[in-house]
Amino acid sequence: MITVREAFLKFRSRLELTQGEQTDASRRQKNIRSEMDKRFDIDRDFLTGSYARHTKTKPLRDVDIFCVLGDDEKGYRKQHPSVLLGDVAAALVDTYGRDNVKQDERCVTVTFPSVVVGTEDESTGEQVVSFDVVPAFAVGRNFEIPSCTGHWIQTNPEKHAELATKKNDSFGGEWKFLVRMVKKWNAFHGKPVPSSFLLEVMALDIVHGDFGGEYAREIKAFFASTSNRVFETWNDPAGVGEPLTEGWTDQQRQKAKDALWQANNLMAEGMRLDRDGKRGEALQFWRTQVFGPMFPLS
Repeated sequence: MITVREAFLKFRSRLELTQGEQTDASRRQKNIRSEMDKRFDIDRDFLTGSYARHTKTKPLRDVDIFCVLGDDEKGYRKQHPSVLLGDVAAALVDTYGRDNVKQDERCVTVTFPSVVVGTEDESTGEQVVSFDVVPAFAVGRNFEIPSCTGHWIQTNPEKHAELATKKNDSFGGEWKFLVRMVKKWNAFHGKPVPSSFLLEVMALDIVHGDFGGEYAREIKAFFASTSNRVFETWNDPAGVGEPLTEGWTDQQRQKAKDALWQANNLMAEGMRLDRDGKRGEALQFWRTQVFGPMFPLS
């Protein structure tokens, strides 16, 4: 039977992108970029979001492609933001089919349905499930993206990536793995924290010092701290855009607070089982009660 440390290291490894997944992501995003180039004046495009920040969890869904539009597309700024999103969707439907293209609030999602799922470790057969195409305009060093609510929203994904890299380096390269594990807990429990990006931003602020070497202890401390700070206002770390908790109700915040505190208690129980020499029960507990089927038992 593997030790708890070995189990967490294997869990850590399972959350890493394989070469096949990286190759598939590269191939598919290049094809989508090519389709966008045919229909729009694009100054530049790049991968962003949690994929670019190396905090993406599996299965690989909603990989972000940021398309910065050129001067020929400035006319969209005089129209409702949903017009641009609708035209991006229409451009991609021609190639990927109406059933596989969806206009969302701030992006257009392209889904690839032919994916192997349902294996014990939630493998996707080394394929990317979906991409989010985000059209944007450069505004100084920042960007503005359309929202179907009728607003143009400022953001700076390059600054987000810079902050994540700096924090990961200061934490011995382990910050991104801690975030991935926390995100896997969130997904396994039905996303009591609706925004995965909020979990990252919390981790930017809360995780300090050196990595102590025990994933269980670090994750437990994260859950304990975040449960006490859910009701705070969490702003965009790039200093632009809306607060990440904008529009949250007190009921939603309380649900997230309760789930995070319960997660803290669950981590404590798993650690207690391990201290009592019940290693098998501890591993089973973390798999079935905390992280889900990607957490290994052997």
